[in-house]
Amino acid sequence: MELKKITAFLDRELRVRKIKDESVNGLQVIANKNIERVGFAVDGCLSTFEKAKKENVDLLIVHHGIKWKPQKYKEQTNQRENYLKKNKISLYGVHLPLDAHSEYGNNIGLARILGLRKIKKFGVYHGESLGYSGIFEKSMSLNQIAGILNKSLKTKCSVLDYGKDKIKTIGIVSGGGSDAIEEAVKKKLDCFLLGETYHGGVCRIRDYKLNVILGGHYKTEIVGVKSLMPLLKEKFNVQTVFIDNPTGF
Repeated sequence: MELKKITAFLDRELRVRKIKDESVNGLQVIANKNIERVGFAVDGCLSTFEKAKKENVDLLIVHHGIKWKPQKYKEQTNQRENYLKKNKISLYGVHLPLDAHSEYGNNIGLARILGLRKIKKFGVYHGESLGYSGIFEKSMSLNQIAGILNKSLKTKCSVLDYGKDKIKTIGIVSGGGSDAIEEAVKKKLDCFLLGETYHGGVCRIRDYKLNVILGGHYKTEIVGVKSLMPLLKEKFNVQTVFIDNPTGF
């Protein structure tokens, strides 16, 4: 399959030009125009690219690409791009549009894993809602919710137990979603699920008496790229492979 047909489809389907983002979303490196095998990963870094090479990947689709505005770490970026070109691996990056997507996104995927009802948009960032909130069919404890995520994502959630014992409502923002802490409080949600936070974020969470589950930045963002795999396999008849390269964060 031609590279341009796959990337044009992804651009439209994921609305990569519609959401303001620091990432230069879309095709970032052209190194192979004829695609038979597509890899999917969270992070565009050399260790991921080395695994992609072993998997004979022609196109790699990642959540965290290598092109940003403004561009930082230019020497390292050049090293990464040169490796991809040398090994004929094209790179497609999709950041916030994949967090926010209502069908294939990280956050809607997490909402489905938790079996939420009455799902609404949540987590405003740069004027766009990236996450979702919803209601559990029956009240659950923090540890029960964490247990579902641990099993499904193969992670080990951290639980910040600062709120009520029984959880009925929850907000979700994958990755580093600390900007939505105040929104979760304002909407009187019982719990907030995100990937990770920082020291000051924990202080804010504790002062608000908000329950929080930290599922891991990496683990909460494998959902979106994995959801794209059957879509491209069916539409373009290409081979697909998920390239797991966890950071532990």
